[in-house]
Amino acid sequence: MQLEMARTLQSAYDEFYSDELTEWRELGGKYKALNILKVCAGHAFSRVLECGAGEGSILKYLDSAGAFRELHAIEISDSGISQIARRQLPSVKEIRKFDGYQIPYPDKHFEMSYCSHVLEHVEHPRVLLRELARVSDHQVFEIPLDYTVDVDARVKDLLAYGHISVFTPSLFRFLLKSEGYEILSEHLGRTADEVVRHGWYRRLNRRKTPWSEMKIMRRPLRDSLRRMAMGKRRNQEFCFSTYTCLARPAGSLAVF
Repeated sequence: MQLEMARTLQSAYDEFYSDELTEWRELGGKYKALNILKVCAGHAFSRVLECGAGEGSILKYLDSAGAFRELHAIEISDSGISQIARRQLPSVKEIRKFDGYQIPYPDKHFEMSYCSHVLEHVEHPRVLLRELARVSDHQVFEIPLDYTVDVDARVKDLLAYGHISVFTPSLFRFLLKSEGYEILSEHLGRTADEVVRHGWYRRLNRRKTPWSEMKIMRRPLRDSLRRMAMGKRRNQEFCFSTYTCLARPAGSLAVF
């Protein structure tokens, strides 16, 4: 059963990474890397694994930052592995293909592993969470916060991105804690202005106008008004774009 799941997942992603969306992914990788460094502040990790490395956009920024002595990558798609190899990043020591669930390294081989915008794509996230706990001492996770009221009306849009699970911060914390993880630090993020501009003007081909720029510039005011209207806890649950955390295995795994 697990072997069949892995084959289906690999088939879906084998040719996923093409040059068509490179600029968009590079921009996203920049902010994902910054969030990883933010939650890791105060910790020193030497040997680090990226699980689900895509085409290497996060690796690129972590390599240029000199944040970790050794970076290793595992990826399910051949197209992603090929693009990572083409980058020739000095701190990337190894790139391996994996089946989406079984990580091809021994127990506690890494000081830290990170999984950024991956778990929302995974059919059985608990299986992967247990593997990450097995191969590393600490873990960083980042997920998009896709939940909205009537999120089921967005099924087609979310599936187009490969998002088969939807989280809020507390739902994701529940998943981690029920798997025996302890959360050490966390960060709630909003989509950066330059990412919004790229999405509007480059990907969606919207015309740049004074009104569209005003909408971007007044985002901080809108966010402040939302927080005042909703209260801190509800605002944190429903008004951010990403949730990033540093965690470590600290208890018994869930038993079913």
